[in-house]
Amino acid sequence: MLNRIIICCLLISFKTLADDGSRLWLKYDLLKDAQQRDKYAALTKFIAANHNSPIVASAVSELQMGFQGLLGKKVSASASAGSRTGGVILQVNANAQNLLEDGFAINSQKGNIVISAKTPSGVLYGAFELLRNIQTGKSLSNLAIVSNPKVKIRMLNHWDNANGTVERGYAGSSMWKWTELPFRIDPRYIQYARANASIGINAASINNVNASSRFLTAEYLEKIKAVADVLRPYGIRVFISVNFRSPRTLGGLKTSDPLDPEVKQWWNDKTKEIHQYIPDFGGFLVKANSEGEPGPQDYGRTHADGANMLAEAMRPYGGIVIWRAFVYKADPNGDRFKEAYDQFKPLDGTFDPKVIVQVKNGPIDFMPREPFHPMFGAFPNTTLGMEFQITQEYLGQSTHLTYLAPMFKECLDSDTYAKGKGSTVAKVIDGSLESHQNSLMAGVANTGSDVNWTAHPFNQANWYAFGRLAWDYDLTSEHIASEWIAMTLAKSKAGQETIKRMMMQSLPIYISYTYPLGTAHMMGEGHHYGPEPWLEKSGRPDWTSIYYHRADSVGLGFDRTGKVSNALSLYSAEVQKQWGDPERCSLDYLLWFHHIPWTKKLSTGRTLWNELCFRYYDGVEQVRKLQTDWESLKPELDKETFENVKGRLRIQEKEALWWRDACVLYFITYTKMPIPAPLVPPTRSLNEVKKLVEIYHLR
Repeated sequence: MLNRIIICCLLISFKTLADDGSRLWLKYDLLKDAQQRDKYAALTKFIAANHNSPIVASAVSELQMGFQGLLGKKVSASASAGSRTGGVILQVNANAQNLLEDGFAINSQKGNIVISAKTPSGVLYGAFELLRNIQTGKSLSNLAIVSNPKVKIRMLNHWDNANGTVERGYAGSSMWKWTELPFRIDPRYIQYARANASIGINAASINNVNASSRFLTAEYLEKIKAVADVLRPYGIRVFISVNFRSPRTLGGLKTSDPLDPEVKQWWNDKTKEIHQYIPDFGGFLVKANSEGEPGPQDYGRTHADGANMLAEAMRPYGGIVIWRAFVYKADPNGDRFKEAYDQFKPLDGTFDPKVIVQVKNGPIDFMPREPFHPMFGAFPNTTLGMEFQITQEYLGQSTHLTYLAPMFKECLDSDTYAKGKGSTVAKVIDGSLESHQNSLMAGVANTGSDVNWTAHPFNQANWYAFGRLAWDYDLTSEHIASEWIAMTLAKSKAGQETIKRMMMQSLPIYISYTYPLGTAHMMGEGHHYGPEPWLEKSGRPDWTSIYYHRADSVGLGFDRTGKVSNALSLYSAEVQKQWGDPERCSLDYLLWFHHIPWTKKLSTGRTLWNELCFRYYDGVEQVRKLQTDWESLKPELDKETFENVKGRLRIQEKEALWWRDACVLYFITYTKMPIPAPLVPPTRSLNEVKKLVEIYHLR
């Protein structure tokens, strides 16, 4: 009942507020084409649902809300269609054919539209699919849709803290108002649940992986229960990130050794307590022995020892343990590229079936372009999950337009060759390659307290794209962009095509003026914003820039073919063949694996130095082109959205110049070569650019 009241309030507010972006892609504005409205209205005269559950009730409410907004009519709902035609029928049928759990079918049957599924969640996802078809102008005649999720657990990882801050969050403070919970439920929680359900997301870990033990106290479990109660009617299960030292900090034990009987019992008791608050608790997410976080290695134990201890505590319940593989040692003579593989490879086959090892898409840390992680395809006896980053820690944060679906797709479509051609990363993480029963795709959330959720309006598209790809990784980046644009921005075909072109070009543009040709990890220290390629001292060597780019008087790049590091050998022979020869290696990955002379002529016909300069300069020019394209859209866009993006594109141009000048002026100290004609040398000096970094550190 509470959900329905809040939805009604949301619907009323939608009619009175300007388009501030708060509705995300769930904009149920009246369709302008009256003939089109009439066609849809003739097929949506009523709603009938044969199942009485909170999730199906959410589906009914969403359809009523959508039909009223899009078609301008109220639609009644009942338990049976009787002999009526021209309506939408929702059916839960455990014996439905060709459907997996959460899957749905939408068919035209005897004058009605029938949404059928094995579970209530499947019905909800089908309802959102029907509304998406209306929002994007598709025909509702002769429907024959069958859609099954490729991945079972489709999760957002929130890096939110109890004090309201968000680590690597660029859209305001945390959306979770812990000081108000459990007594006040912010209406945004409902909007958040609706948005996630609309793209098939069914899980959320609600606190930072650099976890505070406070989230396991009774005080916070009561608060988390309130959030879980809101998300449950939308098919979303709650996970909690846990601090491995909690038995000591909360339980007063002398140790947190996972093999200690008292420690095991503490976790058993705590897990039981959690389920008393949240019966459908999703499970634990753990960052251990990484970047100072405690873990089993503190006691001479392995990652498997720690994960399996928690899995045993979860044994009586339906949830799981997600153990992050983001681990690395501070070794000036090592290669961070290899660390996770080296630590986890000896443990393949030793993890409990309730454990999923969550692996970042690349081996370093969410760089704008990375080779796929070598763990994918090399752990046949361990269930591996994917961890993408939706929040743009190294991708312009909230000021640069960077559409991430192509980056997600590049990784998912990469072939590991683990079992021959076609052994893609996607088939590793969906479990099909090695017949694993569980599967996971997680994305580090970009949501915050900003009214439009993500600060940059286009960052909403990355949240949307993640959910759509977690459901179906075969969707193209172009298709996903077209959906999102039609539901959020331009309505004209010409306008939609212009915006789609901008989105599809945005990632290559960003890479051009920041990390061309396979360079990596040259951002400002700590804040990870802006360039600092000269950084040579930090708390540990692999937090510097020089550790990665290896610039010297001869050339640029990190040789991982065996001379400096043998990281390339972690991949299959076929992948080694792709990247091992600098003459054949894609320029996108060239400097990831090779130290290339500045004077070496590349496949473009330019030397490395000239090609590097060309890409930095071209990236800036392409940002200017994005501004021109956006300006052409002014007549058909909401004023608030138009001005928001226009301002951010101006910031992006300024910072693209900052990146360009910083990098070419720094690298020229090694090359001793001029900026190639007809490119115009920067008007400021390297010292002037370095002062910009100093100013940023003072902010």
